[in-house]
Amino acid sequence: MANLIVDIGNTFTKILVFSGNQIVFSDRKETFSISELESTVEKFRINQVIISSVRSDADFGGLRHISNAVVIQFNNNTPVPISNLYETPETLGVDRLAGVIGAKEIFPDKAVLAIDFGSCITFDFIDEKGVYYGGSISPGLKMRFKAMHHFTGKLPEVDDAKSTKDFSATFGKNTKESLQAGVVNGILFEIEGYIKKYNEISGDLKVILCGGDSSFFDSRLKNSIFAHQILVEPNLVPIGLNTVVKYQYDQTN
Repeated sequence: MANLIVDIGNTFTKILVFSGNQIVFSDRKETFSISELESTVEKFRINQVIISSVRSDADFGGLRHISNAVVIQFNNNTPVPISNLYETPETLGVDRLAGVIGAKEIFPDKAVLAIDFGSCITFDFIDEKGVYYGGSISPGLKMRFKAMHHFTGKLPEVDDAKSTKDFSATFGKNTKESLQAGVVNGILFEIEGYIKKYNEISGDLKVILCGGDSSFFDSRLKNSIFAHQILVEPNLVPIGLNTVVKYQYDQTN
């Protein structure tokens, strides 16, 4: 059974084809036309399509009618293979929900902390029984730099991605480096603090990093006491969406 995953983000749309649990095709760009999606459906003999979007202005009109496939629009009412204890499920981002489902697919018998580095950084916890409790949301890397520039009179905006990626000092020797030290080290301490806290809740915790800055922060955590717990999985959300498709198929067949 082949499934097409359409993951619409704030900036890019990703499409992936799964054959069972294996990714056999993936592509990413700003948008895909209906004809491009239908061509993918035909080429890979897709049985089911699942569409997920974090954008409030996403138009699913044409996407719902991709020919020759069952189309699922993933939202907070979609049946899922986990127990969701979030108090306001209607406000829960579909990417966060898909992420913890993917985490449970990868580590079915473990408690998992899923950390997604997007515009914001989200921390979401699911226990070893598949119960999702919630998590936290904090500003992402770029947002922190922009906020310090925007809400102060003299602090510059640091938009030099390369120098930030190369920065590894504990303290800055000038204002630019001080901003980088505050942002980069602040996020690292935040990650380590959350892992330590969730380790107290669950003694056998796994941590999965995903999102655009995941590899950068993983490299900074290689020498931490938590390194053995951490896995980088850039396709965590698509894996979760594919799990939802398989779950729905099993429930109806």
